[in-house]
Amino acid sequence: MKITLVCALGMSTSMLVDRMEKVAEEKAINIQIEAHSVDEMEKQLATSDLILLGPQIRYKQKELAEKAAEANVPIAMINMKAYGTLNGEEILEQALEILR
Repeated sequence: MKITLVCALGMSTSMLVDRMEKVAEEKAINIQIEAHSVDEMEKQLATSDLILLGPQIRYKQKELAEKAAEANVPIAMINMKAYGTLNGEEILEQALEILR
């Protein structure tokens, strides 16, 4: 299973990926998590089971949701508070709930 976090440049979400991976390891959840820039999203749709969007690209949510729907990949906004505090556990739980 692969979760892709998408933000403006893919850099701010890299720290979040590290935190999410740590939580997944602690809970023995076998999952791949990557961060990419919004410019790479279409490419990531081919291999992702879920796309999570960083709050800084909220303005592109409708456009990106249409592309994700065409690829039959669920997409959601990351909770702004969880993103701002780099709460990897909360965001991983959000992702797993969507994937259930």
